[in-house]
Amino acid sequence: MAGAPTPAIAALIKAKIAHTVRPYEHDPRTTAYGDEVVAALGQDPARVFKTLVASVDGALVVGVVPVSAHLDLKALASAAGGKRAVMAAVAEAERSSGYVAGGISPIGQRRPLRTIVDSSAGDFPTIFVSAGRRGLQVEIAAADLVAVCRGVMAPIAGA
Repeated sequence: MAGAPTPAIAALIKAKIAHTVRPYEHDPRTTAYGDEVVAALGQDPARVFKTLVASVDGALVVGVVPVSAHLDLKALASAAGGKRAVMAAVAEAERSSGYVAGGISPIGQRRPLRTIVDSSAGDFPTIFVSAGRRGLQVEIAAADLVAVCRGVMAPIAGA
């Protein structure tokens, strides 16, 4: 990878967590970021995870779910110990995380948020999440992702 590492990669290096950086060619015309990753890396959409920011009872929370699913807001609220969740505005998610939409990583966020990773991540030896930039993914064991984010795993994905 050319240039300085993203905050996500720097956090993984600092924590000495095994990971593999997976660059891909990002098409600036696309907004279907997860689908683009799946196609570019030739991966199962259940193994590529997207990072979504929601507000649970007024507090921002990160939900990490497979590209093949959607974030179940009721399940996220429950997993976070809250009553109601709504998706955060894109600008709010970008401001909080320090990343741009389509490149928001659960790792190395400007303002670390409570992070909940869908329990299906444990079905794979490694999963893919954004490395903090469009066109850059990181392959990591789900348990290591949860550890570096100080998160938890819970069933938060819906069909």
